[in-house]
Amino acid sequence: MNELVAQYLEAWNTTDAEARKAAVARVFTTDATYVDPMVDVAGHAGLEAVIAGVQAQFPGWTFRLGGPVDAHHDQVRFTWDLGPADGPAVVIGFDVAVVTDGKIAQVFGFLDKVPAAA
Repeated sequence: MNELVAQYLEAWNTTDAEARKAAVARVFTTDATYVDPMVDVAGHAGLEAVIAGVQAQFPGWTFRLGGPVDAHHDQVRFTWDLGPADGPAVVIGFDVAVVTDGKIAQVFGFLDKVPAAA
């Protein structure tokens, strides 16, 4: 699961549209869903649009693993940080993902720290 979470965060950090499309296809099932307090999407196109939107809102910022990955059966949970590549985390979140056949089928995201301007 550690490798899948690393690939997940890599997809969120991929700024090139074609490379992002390939990363999403590699990490997520075709009908994957992603829901957090700000968005609810399904499918690769929806995921790609959400990722592109976050990148536009926070240009140059990087998603990083914020702690250990915890997994059992077909589910995984982990904390992530978002901030400038050379600076402290500005946004902190916590995701729970359900895995099917080695790919992420569902993500339930929680936002623990969000700046007022976000």
